[in-house]
Amino acid sequence: MIRLKTEKDIELLRDSGKILVQILLALKERSKKGTNLLALEETARAMLREAGAVSAFLNYKPEESSKPYPAVLCTSLNEQIVHGIPYDYELKEGDVLKLDFGVVYRDRITDAAITVPIGNVPKGTEKLIHATRESLDKGIAAATIKDARLGDIGWAIAHHIENQGLSIVDGLTGHGVGFKLHEDPSVFNYGTKGEGMLLKEGLVLAIEPMVSMGSSRTVSRKDGSYETKDGSVSAHFEKTIAITNNGVEILTAF
Repeated sequence: MIRLKTEKDIELLRDSGKILVQILLALKERSKKGTNLLALEETARAMLREAGAVSAFLNYKPEESSKPYPAVLCTSLNEQIVHGIPYDYELKEGDVLKLDFGVVYRDRITDAAITVPIGNVPKGTEKLIHATRESLDKGIAAATIKDARLGDIGWAIAHHIENQGLSIVDGLTGHGVGFKLHEDPSVFNYGTKGEGMLLKEGLVLAIEPMVSMGSSRTVSRKDGSYETKDGSVSAHFEKTIAITNNGVEILTAF
């Protein structure tokens, strides 16, 4: 069931989003060669406490998972696409790190992700990261058109990625967010213009293209993470947006 948000809900989501962006950008700055993933996790925990917020990820247990998520932050490396658990690993030159983070503030949830190249990466990897971020921007822009539908968002993302010779990964989507971490509707990273649900005032969505340099096929691991089946590098960007009477508002702008 889709739950639309009131103006008061969106006001609270703005506050949640501001906290999320502040922490996510601080984590990005700390993500350098030699940084331990566990140190990023500790930084995220400390900044959440300081902000008076809590994690949307810690102890979250989706239906398909056998156990709750044990961290506040997702740190997915290289061929890992999403849901990578922080562990004792020091970032290396050329790594591609996906930071995915969710914040609960006054019972309202926002969700965002960013991809960080560690030091120098190959030009092909730079292209992947840039194209994935651009596809998110294009998906958000598609939501601003008059009488926009979910299919417009998916089409804009997939059209851009396919034109770059890259692949949208299979089986992973964006989602509604706000009262829960994952709400209806699913926000696919492909679609047909003019099809799907009409975007209504009060709808809050986490749009998140996940893109591979190689095959679109994925594999799930026992820890709940997803990787590209062919081991190719992936990228992931995500923002939470709200459909308001004044148009689209990005609640996690970075």
